[in-house]
Amino acid sequence: MTFMVKMYWLITLIGTPASLAFALWYPVAYGVTAFCLFWAVIGCYDMYFSHSNLRRNYPVVSYLRYIFEYIRPEIRQYFIAGNTEERPFNREQRNLVYRRARLLPDTLPFGTEVDILEDGYLTAEHSLSPKEVAEEDKRVLFGGPECTQPYSASRLNISAMSFGALSANAILALNKGAKRGGFAHNTGEGGLSPYHLKFGGDIIWQIGTGYFGCRNQDGSFNADAFKERATLEVVKMIEIKLSQGAKPSHGGILPAAKVSREIAEIRLVEAGKDVVSPPAHSVFNNPKGLLQFVRQLRQLSGGKPVGFKLCLGKKSEFLSICKAMLETQIFPDFITIDGAEGGTGAAPLEFSNRLGTPCNEAVYYVNQVLIGLNLKDHIRLIASGKTSSGFHILSKVALGADTVNAARTMMLALGCIQSQSCNTNKCPTGITTQDPQRSKAVHVESKHIQVVNFHEQTIASFMQLCGAIGYEHPDMLCPSDIYRRFDQGLLHFDEIYTPLAAGQLLTDDIPQPYLADWQKASVDCF
Repeated sequence: MTFMVKMYWLITLIGTPASLAFALWYPVAYGVTAFCLFWAVIGCYDMYFSHSNLRRNYPVVSYLRYIFEYIRPEIRQYFIAGNTEERPFNREQRNLVYRRARLLPDTLPFGTEVDILEDGYLTAEHSLSPKEVAEEDKRVLFGGPECTQPYSASRLNISAMSFGALSANAILALNKGAKRGGFAHNTGEGGLSPYHLKFGGDIIWQIGTGYFGCRNQDGSFNADAFKERATLEVVKMIEIKLSQGAKPSHGGILPAAKVSREIAEIRLVEAGKDVVSPPAHSVFNNPKGLLQFVRQLRQLSGGKPVGFKLCLGKKSEFLSICKAMLETQIFPDFITIDGAEGGTGAAPLEFSNRLGTPCNEAVYYVNQVLIGLNLKDHIRLIASGKTSSGFHILSKVALGADTVNAARTMMLALGCIQSQSCNTNKCPTGITTQDPQRSKAVHVESKHIQVVNFHEQTIASFMQLCGAIGYEHPDMLCPSDIYRRFDQGLLHFDEIYTPLAAGQLLTDDIPQPYLADWQKASVDCF
């Protein structure tokens, strides 16, 4: 018999009657008696009926383990973890967002805490002749030859986060911040809600596989419903979601319990019933079909920029889309690259940890392919993946992005504490919950200012870094400006990977890293 079981029986068989007898003369001892009785009942259940091995061997006392395990994340975050240890955003990164959002000093005393000799560390080379970057270079014009309503976008915008995943107040604060700060707000695939429209912030409407907000009862695409919403003045661009970094090639189910009447009206689904987001689109099943859908949405929206979002997986499939562009002469106005770093969406562990290409590598590859096909002038690139600082914007723009999206750091600007309870409906800050009591914590009038501050301060940092490298315009940045540390020293991205010359993929001189995927790519299938 284990020591803990012996102790249990000692307290039960001796403590309970002793305390009961003692209580007959001293009523104050009733509390001790009640504790012993409680101990006895719970212990008997644990030893003879519990499904837990631990509770059978260590009755009652084993609950201490579960208590400590429950509060372990908070104990580690507040008392144990160092400033640069946590994931996905360490304390240093979170503090930077918080301080910029509140317009507090963001300078660092006494030198860096980051190990600048660590393998994988990213850096850039500064210039002895720093420059000043003009204000107008903070924006980028989106819209190819077939676009009649081009959009001038900020270098930093709010990434896709749906109403339903985020509370109404969180959406309101983000959109009011976008309006005041002059940047765009992506709806996520959950549809265009009244909370996205109330303050008139610029909208990028994302169309996912469930076609929420533009679907028929059977889940198919509804062109009339799309046109009605896409032609709204605040909708500036349309984004077709093919896959996302958190769970590439994985659909989802919104359970019936979460499909309220309000969400049903926004998504054009039936209240109180499960809503399925399939892994793939039903409108098309090959690259040419995707591009025809791009053209259809552009026409229905009145000529607004239309693009697609994907997490880069099999490179031959992306090259298939590019081959289809050349054959059909239909070009998206932009491509959003979502990194495998994930985002706000809850995802299966294996999908989140093991599938997809990291954002920097994916942006570099896609940009090189567009250069190699002479398509770079037609298509803008948006990078989406772990952006908390001006250097994160700088590195992504240097690798080929035109603008950058941020999701989790925009939540941090709202007051998120990285409790990682987004999928529980128990978000302690009221940001990722539909609980009306919790969501009241997001005070729209004050929090939207913090979103604006974070955006402005981060863009200013990006522009200062660009000038420090010696460039007068962000478009002068290139992959050879960003270095990664290896055992052999620092190598820039054009040394780590294989760059392409303009039009090189259209010749017989295709470099080996691209050749097999290029030969495998087909316009008729992904």
